[in-house]
Amino acid sequence: MFGYISPHKPELKVKELELFNAFYCGVCQSIKRRYGNIPRLVLSYDSVFFAILFHSLSEDKPVFDKRHCIVHPVKKKFMVTKNDIIDYAADINLILTYFNLEDDKRDKESSFASNAGLLFLTPIYKKLKQKYSEKCDIIEKRLNELIEIEKSGCDSVDKVMEPFAKIIEEVVIYKPVCSDEKTEKILRWLGYNLGKWLYLIDAYDDMEHDAKKGLYNPLLMQFKDDIKTLKNNDSITELKNKLKERVEFNLIYCLSQIGKAYELLEIKNSKGLLENIIYQGMLVKTENILGTRSCGQVESI
Repeated sequence: MFGYISPHKPELKVKELELFNAFYCGVCQSIKRRYGNIPRLVLSYDSVFFAILFHSLSEDKPVFDKRHCIVHPVKKKFMVTKNDIIDYAADINLILTYFNLEDDKRDKESSFASNAGLLFLTPIYKKLKQKYSEKCDIIEKRLNELIEIEKSGCDSVDKVMEPFAKIIEEVVIYKPVCSDEKTEKILRWLGYNLGKWLYLIDAYDDMEHDAKKGLYNPLLMQFKDDIKTLKNNDSITELKNKLKERVEFNLIYCLSQIGKAYELLEIKNSKGLLENIIYQGMLVKTENILGTRSCGQVESI
């Protein structure tokens, strides 16, 4: 359920693309510095977005350095140097990845690589839970709610999206940038709608995979009487087409609420990059997955 939040590269200015890459490298280096090289493999664009968002609300502008890294051993890359915001985004990345791998294990979808990743991340998560005990308790509580709803075979998309929306709502509350109650309330609404968008776009994107594997998917549950008789991808495509208009309405509504929340925030820096992600990147990703984008597949970062 990760990796959907990214910029729309063709519309980025050169300096904005460099800024995004600097944040990406900064979060990556934060993971390496504190947990080693292996956990860097699970770095997600979503956590980079969180880092950029929190920095945009901070009085302190990001500080950059130019360094070599394992991916670019010859040419030095600009990156945001270590700070608390970058470290928090990196930690959230690992926490959410840990739970994602646990979910795969419950669904019996774990590969050797994901099992190895879970084994490696478990001691790291135990340390992070000590550091963010209240936040991790909330995330675990909401995930348990989600698990129970999914086990019941719930066919209400709104009901099943709710716990995950509450998880992302909690993730975007980074106290040092929540300067007042109003800012926290706005961030919570942004995170809540972002969580709904993430869950729904992932569910729609995974319909073929989940149907083949017999995994729970709230969208497939709309056709629970038909799903047993599905024979091929054409059948799933037909179901997706039946749902497309309703899913698109909900996804666009979530994006509109994210945009409205963003407009209420006092953005101090990185405005152009953030607006590209929120108003273009996420919309293009939505259109691409729904298959409604006339110019075809979007260029990936």
